[in-house]
Amino acid sequence: QVQLVESGGGLVQAGGSLRLSCAASGRTFSISAMGWFRQAPGKEREEREFVAGIMWSGVNTSYADSVKGRFAISRDSAKNTVYLQMNSLKPEDTAIYYCAAAFGFHIPLGEAGYDYWGQGTQVTVSS
Repeated sequence: QVQLVESGGGLVQAGGSLRLSCAASGRTFSISAMGWFRQAPGKEREEREFVAGIMWSGVNTSYADSVKGRFAISRDSAKNTVYLQMNSLKPEDTAIYYCAAAFGFHIPLGEAGYDYWGQGTQVTVSS
């Protein structure tokens, strides 16, 4: 089992920044990749959108086109923590942000590729 706990969400004005954290515990040695997804207002949980992903080794990253150049994913292996630095935030970034852990050989871009999920943290960007 892997437990994931997100933190760092909140209310920010458009153009501002937030840094989300995802702390992993349990069988972290089995994790191969971590991802961030988001669920926009009015969307079902099954419609979560891939935001960014990183191999646990930190070698490879992947981003959705909508966040490229604004968001950066990183990890601190000593702390078993993955971060999502979000800059130049827009109202359309408003969502519940979830982190997820995958066991495999690549960064899954879809929800089905992830085995464990956190509870989510709310990010609200005001205009």
